Amino acid sequence: MRALLAAGAHPDLQEGAGGVRALTWACRQGRAEAVELLLANGADPDLPGPGEEPPLVTAARRGSPSSVRALLRHGAGAKRDALTEARRWLDVDVEDELRRTLTERHREEHGDGCATFVGALARRVEEDGGVTVVVELHHDGGGITGAEQQTGHAAVATLLEEDLGLRTPAGTLAERALRGGDPDRDDWTEAVAVLQRRGDEDTFRAATAWCGTEDPLRQMFAADVLAGLADDGMPARAVPLLRELSREARDPEVIRAAVAALGQQADPAGVTEILRHSGHPDPEVRFGVAVALHGLLPADRADGVEAVITLTRDPDDGVRDWATTVLADLEEDTPAIRDALAARLDDAVPDIGAEAARGLAMRQDTRAAGALARILENEDPDGYAYSTADQAVEYVEDERVRRRLEATVPRSR
Repeated sequence: MRALLAAGAHPDLQEGAGGVRALTWACRQGRAEAVELLLANGADPDLPGPGEEPPLVTAARRGSPSSVRALLRHGAGAKRDALTEARRWLDVDVEDELRRTLTERHREEHGDGCATFVGALARRVEEDGGVTVVVELHHDGGGITGAEQQTGHAAVATLLEEDLGLRTPAGTLAERALRGGDPDRDDWTEAVAVLQRRGDEDTFRAATAWCGTEDPLRQMFAADVLAGLADDGMPARAVPLLRELSREARDPEVIRAAVAALGQQADPAGVTEILRHSGHPDPEVRFGVAVALHGLLPADRADGVEAVITLTRDPDDGVRDWATTVLADLEEDTPAIRDALAARLDDAVPDIGAEAARGLAMRQDTRAAGALARILENEDPDGYAYSTADQAVEYVEDERVRRRLEATVPRSR
């Protein structure tokens, strides 16, 4: 597509039969990158497909939040029709609907006396901030018919409502997020983002109530919302609530969410509560502690520095990685910090070794040079470790050493 568009292909050309355009196909299949590419090259976001259906409605039915975002960025219309379509799918079991549609389509094409199905296969694929459900029906004659649909309709509805200026109740947004139960999905993150931007008294009261429930998911959602409340004195009210949640919670995921939220609020009052969990048995909590402390830990906080040094020796790769980064970026420069960084130069994870070398280079510790040379010679030039080491070279004040490092050429692969 990029090559054709660069060579002058018209993005709005229509198929000879059926009246389908490339943008229609991309919206039907939830190919958000293709949607963005076509729109950026002049495709009309409102040219209808078959049945006069606008692209935004097609993308909303597909349940692709990224496709909907792209269309909204490029001024697509038919927003209310798209919202109606997205809401219609909120209570639909996508897998059951795909099975029903495939069965009816097969009967329409082959009649009631058609071959029967001997099996069905359904699988779920994580993509585009959610899940795509794929259903295949196997016929006794050996044929297979299939269909797929994304399940991001809640996120799509939330996106369209905000774009239209509709105020969706906080409870409705929470239920949409909790239905999927995954903080990494768009259904969750879009609801959180809307409430954070709203940031009013009603939002704070709702989050307070969610914190007081016995439902871990609802408590996690509350923590995520409170993490981004930034106006009208909200941080001063959110931090004590988050500190209490992190102390009282028993579920590791709730603790991690509360700790992460305290880190996002960047209030020094939350540091003590974050450090309380640095020795938690769950690595996800320790990971959250390391992330939360980045840029927040005061350099003169001895107990905090000691906790981070301990985390640089953690058996979990992610915890060691973030803890090493925190240590490298501290303004404090002590023998204990340098030795802890030097201990990570030969870490089995190259990214960690690179962060340690950067921290030592910033402190003009000569132990950084050998690690930087090794990384620049052996690691992938497109990888994080190489990039970190390359940037760290500028901190080396010894001109002779710096020039040698700058002249290091990656080994061919």
